[in-house]
Amino acid sequence: MTASLVSARRLIDRNGSDGPGWALMEDGRLADSGPGEAPRRPDREVDTLLPGFVDAHVHGARGVDFATPGADPAAAIAWHAGRGSVALVASLATGTLDDTRTRLAELAPLVRSGVLAGLHLEGPFLCHGRRGAHNPDLLRDPAPAEIEALLAAGDGAIRMITLAPELPGALDAIPLLVDAGVRVAVGHTEADADTVSRAIDRGASVMTHLFNGMPPLHHRYPGPVGVGLADERITVELIGDGDHLDDRVLDLALRDCAGRAMLVSDAMAAAGLGDGEYVLAGSEVVVRDGVATVAGTSALAGSTSSVSDAVERLLARGTDPAVVAELTSLTPARALGIEVPPLSVAVAGGRVEVL
Repeated sequence: MTASLVSARRLIDRNGSDGPGWALMEDGRLADSGPGEAPRRPDREVDTLLPGFVDAHVHGARGVDFATPGADPAAAIAWHAGRGSVALVASLATGTLDDTRTRLAELAPLVRSGVLAGLHLEGPFLCHGRRGAHNPDLLRDPAPAEIEALLAAGDGAIRMITLAPELPGALDAIPLLVDAGVRVAVGHTEADADTVSRAIDRGASVMTHLFNGMPPLHHRYPGPVGVGLADERITVELIGDGDHLDDRVLDLALRDCAGRAMLVSDAMAAAGLGDGEYVLAGSEVVVRDGVATVAGTSALAGSTSSVSDAVERLLARGTDPAVVAELTSLTPARALGIEVPPLSVAVAGGRVEVL
C-alpha cells in the first residue's frame, strides 16, 4: 500500500473547511484529512486541496463517444479522472431512439456501480435552429411514449435531459421527467424568455451551456440567456475553455450566477487525441488547434478540454480557489443530487494535479 501525506496552505472540502489542512492518501484514495497542521512531516506541500471535480456534461475523450453503442467507455473515464474529474455524468448526444435506448441500457450498470455519476441525454428533443452538431434528421418533439421508453432503458440512471421548451409537448414533459427523478435542462433552444420561465415554473432546474446553443442576449428580448442570468432558481452550465465564452462574458456569468454556476467540459471524443477529423452526434467534426467545429462551418462542436483546463485558466486570472470548489464540485453535486467527491485534487503553482 502506497501512502502519502499532503499538507496545504488551504484545504477546501465538502464540510465547509477553508484554511490550512492536510490529507492522507492511500493508493490514490483519501484515507484521512483534517484542518491545521499535519500529524507528521508531510511528504509534499501544495497551495490548495480541493474536492474532486464533477463534470455534469461530457461526451467522451480518447476516441470514445459515450453515445456509441458497444464502445468501451473506460479510456474516456480514465482520461477525465486523470485530470481531476472523478464524477462524470456521461452525455449522450442525439442518436436514433434505438441506439440511444441500447446505449442507456449498456451504461446504466456503470451508474449503479458508481463508475459514472449518471447519464445525460442531450437530444433528441432540441431545436433545429440551435442544434449545433446534432443531426437534424434525428431531432424530434418529446412524446410521452418515447420518454417512457428512454426512462425504462435508463433504469434510473438518467440524471438529466436537455430539451428545448418551445417544442410541442416539451412543457408537459418537464413535470413527467422531474417526477421520475430526472433534472431537466433548458438548452439548444430558441425559446423566448416567457417560455423559458414557464419551463422553470414546471421544474426545469439547469441551463445547458449558457450562451451556447441559444440566441444571444438582446436588450428587449432577453431570451434564455437573460433568464439564465437573472433567475436564481436555475443552475447554469459554463464552458470555460476560452473558446466557447469570451473571458468577459464568463466573468459576467460568474458574477450574476454566483452560487448557481458550474463548469462543464462538454468534451467530445477528440479530447486527448489532438487535431483531426471526428464524428459527433452524426455530424462530421474538424479539430484544428484544439478547437472542434462542425465540418464546413464555424459552429463549435463541443470541446477538447477538461474541467481542469478551465480551472487553470480561472486560477491564472486570480479566481479564488473557494469559487473554484463551488464551480467544480459543490454546485454541480447539489444541482444533480449527488455527493460532493472527497478531496482528490491539488493546486500547486497554478496547476491542477490529481492526488
